[in-house]
Amino acid sequence: MPFTVTMPKLSPTMEEGTITKWHKNEGDYVKAGDVLFEVATDKATVEHTALDPGYLRKILIGNGKEAIVNQAVAIFTLNVGESIEGYTPEGAPPKSAAPVPASEKKAEAPTSTPKATGGAMQQPAFVPEPPLTNYVFPQPAKEQRASPLAKKLAEEKGVDLTTVKGTGPQHRVMSRDLNLAQPDAVVAFGRQEVPKLAPGTYEEEPLTPMRKIVGQRLQEAKTFIPHFYVTQDVSVCALNSIRDHLRNVGVKVSFNDLIVRATALALRKHPEINSGYNSESASLIRFKTIDISIAVTVNGGLITPIVRHADYKNVGQISTEVKALAARAKEGKLAREEYTGGSFTISNLGMFGISEFIAVINPPQAAILAIGGMEERPVVKNGQIAVGKVMRLTLSADHRVIDGADAAKFLKTVQFYLENPAMLLV
Repeated sequence: MPFTVTMPKLSPTMEEGTITKWHKNEGDYVKAGDVLFEVATDKATVEHTALDPGYLRKILIGNGKEAIVNQAVAIFTLNVGESIEGYTPEGAPPKSAAPVPASEKKAEAPTSTPKATGGAMQQPAFVPEPPLTNYVFPQPAKEQRASPLAKKLAEEKGVDLTTVKGTGPQHRVMSRDLNLAQPDAVVAFGRQEVPKLAPGTYEEEPLTPMRKIVGQRLQEAKTFIPHFYVTQDVSVCALNSIRDHLRNVGVKVSFNDLIVRATALALRKHPEINSGYNSESASLIRFKTIDISIAVTVNGGLITPIVRHADYKNVGQISTEVKALAARAKEGKLAREEYTGGSFTISNLGMFGISEFIAVINPPQAAILAIGGMEERPVVKNGQIAVGKVMRLTLSADHRVIDGADAAKFLKTVQFYLENPAMLLV
């Protein structure tokens, strides 16, 4: 008896997935519990195991192909010799099979202003310009006309005659013009051959499932969440010192670990920041635990593994947990509970030398903290100008949930902990 295997829903936000690798071939016998295929979802790459035994007779969605949740991906039979001729796979139809209403068949001309459709912003259609096939590629410069004396002096001085406009008859370069010529070494430095591609040549590549969902959700967040921003410079001289002291006794922690600890303690003092917004019911979400999401860049997108009960963990525990979560995130091996349900997010680009940036809120959370790099700047100490190390923090907050004064108080508390880092070890 034939039966269908469909694309499973492997995360709460998953709408479609890409099969990255089949572990079985057509004709193989598959036992219940065998790894059948791997799926790249909007969050991670997940192995899917067979729920029922049977013979894999036909793969409908091959490696690298997408399928929506509940779409048929393979046909199985209980016995090896059964015919699948005439069998119609069960499950949701592919996206391309959905009927197009007559009212939508006529394509609209792209406009310069995006339109809101069904709660999401629709971008104008991208119409690329054709490559410049009639482009005339630069030709090597012709030999500049010059007087015999000018040529001799140019050779002796090592200058390029083509870099100067002559003042002699028919623009011939004269000896008096040589003081305007560039040295050969300057002209030759960095000179590269122009590629034989017509300007405007391009290629397109499909979005990964993760990049697709990240782009969609952040676009919606930036469109519908009323962001406002609060920025604070923090002196990190004491933070540097305490990190060095910890390393001297064998405790290796990063600045980000100390920032996570400071943020967790600040959220405990300001629970109104540890909140969210339910857009469906238009109600506030007050999180009962402090679970900090850490933005991690991975191949094909961004994911936010979570440090649970962060305010109850010391710096060493936070450091160990963040390292393990980041490693699993980069391998695409995070479990669902490790990246869903955070109450606040930290995004740190300081390690790239970025002075400051503004982060987009990760809904349903109501705030995200952006961490810039540490820079040496002139600072005023006891009325005197001195050199100090400063880091800039920027809080993005949802004005439906958080008021400006509350955001400012929270950021000042984070500043207090970072400038008095001994409090982070208590």
